[in-house]
Amino acid sequence: MPRELIAAAPRTLEWREYEEPELRPGQVRLKSEFSAAKHGTEMAFYKGYAHGRGSWNEALQLFEGRSGSKETVGYPFHVGNMVVGTVTDVGEGVTGLAVGDRAYAWRSFRETHTLRATDCVKMDNGLTWRSAVCNDPAHFALGGVRDGKVRVGDRVAVFGLGAIGLMAVQIARVSGAIQVIAVDPVAGRREVARRLGANLTIDPVAEDAGKRVKEATGGRGADACLEYSGSRDGLQHAVRGVAYGGNVVCGAFPPPYGAGLDLGAEAHLNVPNLVFSRACSVPDRDHPRWDWDRVRETCRLLLERGTIRGDDIVSPVVKFDDLKDEYARVATDPQAGIKLGVEH
Repeated sequence: MPRELIAAAPRTLEWREYEEPELRPGQVRLKSEFSAAKHGTEMAFYKGYAHGRGSWNEALQLFEGRSGSKETVGYPFHVGNMVVGTVTDVGEGVTGLAVGDRAYAWRSFRETHTLRATDCVKMDNGLTWRSAVCNDPAHFALGGVRDGKVRVGDRVAVFGLGAIGLMAVQIARVSGAIQVIAVDPVAGRREVARRLGANLTIDPVAEDAGKRVKEATGGRGADACLEYSGSRDGLQHAVRGVAYGGNVVCGAFPPPYGAGLDLGAEAHLNVPNLVFSRACSVPDRDHPRWDWDRVRETCRLLLERGTIRGDDIVSPVVKFDDLKDEYARVATDPQAGIKLGVEH
């Protein structure tokens, strides 16, 4: 029987066998070739960092109840985020996909998938699998760049060079940024940022990152600081490095910040706009012209055309049989890679 990887409890991964359901009209079956994890939210849940905010009240748009609880995510849950595979079977009424076609979809780590054909994106244009699985981080990077109002001639600083941050480096350049500064303590991530178009990289452990951003922009500061590290220090230096009246985009989904975040000081004197960004929240800030479907379509086109790419971002790539051990290692060691890829 085929296998899938699940998180049975915090920091506890298990292989589980499953049976594929009968193929229904409108569905296809994919045999997995490659797949990838979603590092920020998914791995935080794997580690048990469900943020203790209680349950989400959709009507009131707030968390309530179970305040202080360490778990707001139910276990077991599936790990893995995107898959690239080959179509092995096609249900009645399916058009646009045939047996032998290659496609990608948003799915977890398992050997096969039975899903609606409309949930698949056919790969017939030379798109690499690494770029395909970077569709997801591209969505949130695009949302952050747009919410930050990045325009031609702007100077942009990106804090946190995970997959979303590295996509944001590229999308900021596409949007017309004349200077992109990339900030991260991991040397390998800074090197990837340089290859993807960053003009300057900063190690926030070795330097005062906010001050360095100000110096690198002639004392003016960055027009937009995009914060994807999810750390208190990252946000603090974004506030320090932003220009007077500029935009600080909070694009990460962090746990509660510890004591020490200072929203007086530079924030009080330089009056930046603090903007929270989540591309899949509806309605979009630019509704009705922009919505979630348009964000996804735009990223698909940018990746298919090679305007942005994920080939340098997906690392390490491990064998499916080794995934249980490798997932745990990568989830707890920022030096181990950027976006975990899997070869089936």
